[in-house]
Amino acid sequence: MRQAGRSLPEYRKLRERWSLVDIVAQPELCAEVTLQPVRRLGVDAAVMFADIMLPLRGMGVDFELVEDIGPVISRPIESAADVERLQVAAGAEAAPEVIAAVRQVVAESPVPVICFCGAPFTLASYLVEGRPSRDFKKVKALMYSQPEAFEQLLAKLAATMSGYLAAQVAAGASAVQVFDSWVGALAVEDYEDRVLPHTRAIFEALAPLGVPRVHFGTHTASLLELIASAGPDIVSLDWRVPLDRGWERVGLDLGVQGNLDPAVLLGPPGLVRERARAILRRAGGRPGHIFNLGHGVLPETPLENLQVLVETVHEWEPALVA
Repeated sequence: MRQAGRSLPEYRKLRERWSLVDIVAQPELCAEVTLQPVRRLGVDAAVMFADIMLPLRGMGVDFELVEDIGPVISRPIESAADVERLQVAAGAEAAPEVIAAVRQVVAESPVPVICFCGAPFTLASYLVEGRPSRDFKKVKALMYSQPEAFEQLLAKLAATMSGYLAAQVAAGASAVQVFDSWVGALAVEDYEDRVLPHTRAIFEALAPLGVPRVHFGTHTASLLELIASAGPDIVSLDWRVPLDRGWERVGLDLGVQGNLDPAVLLGPPGLVRERARAILRRAGGRPGHIFNLGHGVLPETPLENLQVLVETVHEWEPALVA
């Protein structure tokens, strides 16, 4: 997960001096932070250190990343006129500092580099709510009461994120993820009718580039079949659905990613091994499973447990471990 470094002492030391925005603006520093979990834990890929909000600056959005709160938008979107003012940033123009950092990370990384963007609905939720939300009532009100403005908002976001991901691939990314962290707040019919087409547009735009495309979401148990129809190569599953059942629902022709509950890593090492092996048993050795958490690493996670988890996965032999 891209938050893997949050529990590392070397990362915390850097954050005493630098903010997230500062780190991404300095490619050498961004490369250091991105690669810290790779060096410390021996994981099989590096997930780019960035934030899903950064390319919104290229669309003309002013915001702050406030510690312990999250993104805070200076002028939340309330009307069609607000949507109209948003620009569609072209490719690297969305966040040139991130693209420069990707090149640096790729040049230094001993493992493949995974890049990402926010999905249209999740980004729209921040833009309309103005900050993180629990009920998403403002963005849903826009969706219901101003459907044309909502449609235009998601279309602009999808166009910008498609170009932004393509620029990251051109900079050397080996795979891309689309983070739809808040899509689980939607009713099935609203996702299918109002959101799915825009998510699908991103995956279709990336298809010619030939890199694996991952859909990441949480609270998505009711949406898995529809998410699979959006066109990703890999669907992330959170811990609220057993891995084998989730895989059957998205289709065995797709890959899956997941799905350990991050809170398990706050328990004893024996529990970490037990739960990781249970997930691996459900995967059954079938090609296409990327072991991962169902969400981000919690900052309080003991380093020992992260190391135990990586070792458990790397040591797994389905024919030998029952």
